[in-house]
This record gives sequence, structure tokens and C-alpha cells, in this order.
Amino acid sequence: MDIPFELHIALRYLLAKRKQAFISVISMISTLGVIVGVMAVIIALALMTGLQQELRDRILGSQAHVYVQKVGGLGDYRAEVDGLLKIRHVTGAAPAILGKALITAASAESFITIKGIEPSLELGVTEVSRAMTKGSIEALTAPRGHDEPDSIVLGKEVASQLRVDVGDSVTLLTQQGTLTPFGMSPRLRRFRVAGIFSLGFFEFDTYGLLALDVAKRLFDKDAVDLIQLRVDDIWIAPQVAGSINQTLGSSYLAQDWRDLNKSLFSALWLEKVAVSLAIGLIVMVAALNIVASLILLVMEKHRDIAILKTMGASAKSVTIIFMLQGLIIGTIGTVTGATAGYLISHVLDRYKVIHASIDVYQVSYMPFRVVLFPDFTLVVIMAVIICFVATLYPSRQAARLDPAQALRYE
Repeated sequence: MDIPFELHIALRYLLAKRKQAFISVISMISTLGVIVGVMAVIIALALMTGLQQELRDRILGSQAHVYVQKVGGLGDYRAEVDGLLKIRHVTGAAPAILGKALITAASAESFITIKGIEPSLELGVTEVSRAMTKGSIEALTAPRGHDEPDSIVLGKEVASQLRVDVGDSVTLLTQQGTLTPFGMSPRLRRFRVAGIFSLGFFEFDTYGLLALDVAKRLFDKDAVDLIQLRVDDIWIAPQVAGSINQTLGSSYLAQDWRDLNKSLFSALWLEKVAVSLAIGLIVMVAALNIVASLILLVMEKHRDIAILKTMGASAKSVTIIFMLQGLIIGTIGTVTGATAGYLISHVLDRYKVIHASIDVYQVSYMPFRVVLFPDFTLVVIMAVIICFVATLYPSRQAARLDPAQALRYE
């Protein structure tokens, strides 16, 4: 198979003979630099992308896609739910009441967020039912005896803090109380733990769930605080939230999941860009190594270049020879580094190698996700372009070499 003579000479120069082994060592170091740089960028992007996706999936599994409130309150929540379900793309709607309380058990106490729900409707907007590790969410509305306390379902983290299990008793203390001659007396209510859930997200695993009617009595509320909505496509949640105000009137206020978590995802995106740029400097250093190796090669091969030009090789052909050499180094390094980065990211994610503190990072291990487009593809293309740019100066210097000057003292 015939190959262009420029490529043939470029390969011969890369595989230098023993007396020019130093040039081959420099070329190998340049290739290794590109491999390490590209691999590091792929792994860093995989980490940040994986963390974004994991947090997003856990947040969307723990909370609704859109939250709707109404000026003056949502009195008849069943009518509101029926009306909101008629909006395009809405697949589920459920009422909720939110409040804060101090929960105590026999050996510990903790502040938690209480969420009053309608279990039959909650299944359509969150994944709490599938997240039950003990008991069931339907137990919140199960019939009970006259002297039996109401039921509560606790998140895994708060249950662990209190060291309680299904069947144990806990006490809730809220700021809503009873007015007495001595002032406001805090309200204490005893509950039986009917279930424990684990959504895998620390913030929501510290929640306590009550039946909607029980939450109304506990917090002295006549209406629900909000209606939760689930849509068929998470990316159109902002459009659905915007259409609610236009469809149902200006008294309705809606927020989607992106608005509620804007600061978190903005910080993650900024960190992803910053880490990628910082680690991308490794590729720039590798490109400088390519420049150095090609300059040394031009100095070493000046006699060969002069002979080629006297034999009829054009300046363009000489330029192509050294550009091809740099591109071969860059392409081999980029392909090898990208492949290694992809495989390492897959292994780190598959076997959950890097563990993390769940109360700090909200996840128990660091996830790695390689997005083939645009992240992976963009890194490969940019690495090859950088390596190509690194060949321009040495290639032009080689093309400008004067054969008469190079061979004068030979």
C-alpha cells in the first residue's frame, strides 16, 4: 500500500534510530503528556456531570416538578387538583402542608420539617412510596383505635438520629400552642412511627410525613399550603409553571424545580467549567512539549531537510511532514487518553470507588457520567486542535530552512 512520502518521512522521524533516540524519548514524553491531560479532563468532566445528574435525579425523585400557591390560600384543594390536572403536560397533582417541629424520642431529639400529604395523591408526584424501606406510606391514613396515636413516617436520617424503628413512639413539639393564663403553651403530640423511607438525598431524608388532616390540626391550618405538580418532561416544567398564571389567573403563583434549586446547579456548573479549565492546562503543557520536540527535531534534521529541498521537495511538503508528526502525537495521545478516561470513569462509577459524606455532598459516593456529546466529543476535538496549533511554528521554521546554508559546512 502506497502512502504519501510526507507521512512516510514523518513516521520515520518519530521512530528515530538509536543515535537519535533522544528525539524519540521527547516525542514519547509529549504523547504521554497529551494522554494524561485528556484523561484528566475526561475524568473531571465525568465527575462534575455525574454529580449534577445524580443530584438532579434525587431532587426530582424527592420533590415535585412544579409548586403552585394561591393568594388567599388553597381552600378546596380537591377542586384545585382537578383543575391543575387539566393543564397540558401535567401528569400528577397533590396537596401539601409544610411546617417545622421538634421531634423527641426516648434517647434523642431533632428539628425536622413536617410535610402533610394525601398518600393516594402523593404517589403521583414523588417517589416516596418506592423509597419506603420499612412500613408503608398508606399507614398514615389506616384506621386506628380510639386511644391509639396518629401515625408518622420518618426519613432514614432522622430515624437514625432518634434511634427509632417502626412501632416506636415519638413526640412532636410545634410553635402552635394553646393560650393559657400563663401565656402560650407549646403543643405536644404523640405519634407512632409507621414507616421509614430513604430517598438518598440528605435534606429530604430528614423529613417527617403526616396525613393531611393530621397536619392541619397540628399546625392550626384550614387550607393546604401548596399543590405539587408532576409533568411528563422535566425540561418543560418552567413553561408549565409560566402557563399556570396565564391560564388560571394572577392569584396563582408557580415555581418549578429549576427555580428552587438554581443556586445549587449554578454553583455546580461554574465548578465544572473551572475544574475543566484548570485541568485543561495539562493539555496546554503537553502541546508545549510537542513544540519543543518538533523544534529539536528540526535542529537535528536540518541536513535531511536541506537534502529533501534540493531534491525537489517544496516548502509545503516540508511543512506537512512536521505537521503530520505533531498530529500523529496529538491523535495517538488524545485517543488513548480519551479511551482511558472513559474506562476509568466507568470503573469508578460502576464500583463506587470514591465515597463521600452524605450530609456534605448529599450523595454517599462520587458518581461519574461521561456524556459523549458534547463533553467527550468537545474534549477530543479541542485536544487535537491544540496539538495541531502547536505544530505551526516548528513546521514553518522547517519550511524556511535554506538548503545552501544548511549544507555549507557539511
